[in-house]
Amino acid sequence: MTSRTLLVASALLVLAQTIGAQQPAPATAVRSPEVLGDRRVVFRVAAPQARSVSVICECLTLEQIASLKKELADATARHADADAARLEKAIQATKSNQGERALTKDANGLWTLTLPPVDPDIYEYHFAIDGTEVLDQRNPVVKYNSRPNLIESLLEVHAASPTFYDVKPVAHGAVSIRQYASKATGSTRRAYVYTPPDYEKSTAKLPVLYLLHGADGDETVWTNFGRANQILDNLIAEKKANPMVIVMPFAYAYPWSVGAPGEKQRADFERDLLDDLIPFVQSNYRVFTDRDHRALAGLSMGGSLTINIGPRHLDLFSRLAVFSASAGNDPATTLQSLTAKAANAQLKLFWLGIGTEDPGYTNARKTDDYLTSAGIKHTFKTMPGAHTWIVWRHFLNEVAPQLFGPNGNVTN
Repeated sequence: MTSRTLLVASALLVLAQTIGAQQPAPATAVRSPEVLGDRRVVFRVAAPQARSVSVICECLTLEQIASLKKELADATARHADADAARLEKAIQATKSNQGERALTKDANGLWTLTLPPVDPDIYEYHFAIDGTEVLDQRNPVVKYNSRPNLIESLLEVHAASPTFYDVKPVAHGAVSIRQYASKATGSTRRAYVYTPPDYEKSTAKLPVLYLLHGADGDETVWTNFGRANQILDNLIAEKKANPMVIVMPFAYAYPWSVGAPGEKQRADFERDLLDDLIPFVQSNYRVFTDRDHRALAGLSMGGSLTINIGPRHLDLFSRLAVFSASAGNDPATTLQSLTAKAANAQLKLFWLGIGTEDPGYTNARKTDDYLTSAGIKHTFKTMPGAHTWIVWRHFLNEVAPQLFGPNGNVTN
């Protein structure tokens, strides 16, 4: 290398070092949420100009209710009626909302909150920054909606070993996306269809569960958020449930942009289900076509559809499961067509379940009381929880084995 070349190279090296020294070091990526090894959860928000930041998470709701119930028990023991009334109202208000907790800001404008160990599950959450609700911008995993309501970020806290809804090293079924013609709505509609492991290798006919989503959902949510396919894979592998086909349709007759009134939505969806979707499934899948091998279930809005459609069509459905829904404030009117004689003779399963912190708990209890007084055989199950997928995953895991065996009583 010549002296001139060496001089130029040295000058370029000095220039590069000088430019490099003037550039700020790359900022450390903000990680949120971070689940630590002991299941503590850290939320972080980079918002130097913000005056307040809080996280609103369903992982906080039951904790807050437990604290309020403890205070209520103490107030009741002290006969402090005013405090008891205030706490009862606070508990009721908390049932319909997620818990909220403030983050703390450091000198660099990073807001942080570390929660004590959180029970393994999948939780919805979002942030409030100066009163404006926003997603966690550092978390790409979200719970979406089919209607213009708030999208939520998702926090998954894993257990030490796979839970009932996790992927396990077992045989797996398949989920297909199927388009079908709907005369009821004058459109082509879509359904997700789960077929159990080795469906393609068998010639045996299978029973069918029509599984409905709730308000703001669509045909994808029972697999994406409810983990229905993974729950069934695990139950079948453990021989707790017999193989079945699960059909998950869009439980609105029309998308929200159409602006169809609620009554038309419900009526046309019912026609689509009975006249279009069931015949499509029977023509395209190796399934039984009799009522004894057909079940209807749903959560929230889908549960309301189930308890309204199912009892009026006992010629089509022999098993009904209602999650976090009811027959309304006047179950005697809603279920007036359902007699004890018909129900007890034709329904092999009539199952209702709801979380004890669900805003609809009172009406669900009324439905249970009415069915009991009318002599209609049924199961009413509660568990701690609000109006959330945490509850609905558990309910599907409990109900599926009761539908078509081995804990059910279907005969092929």
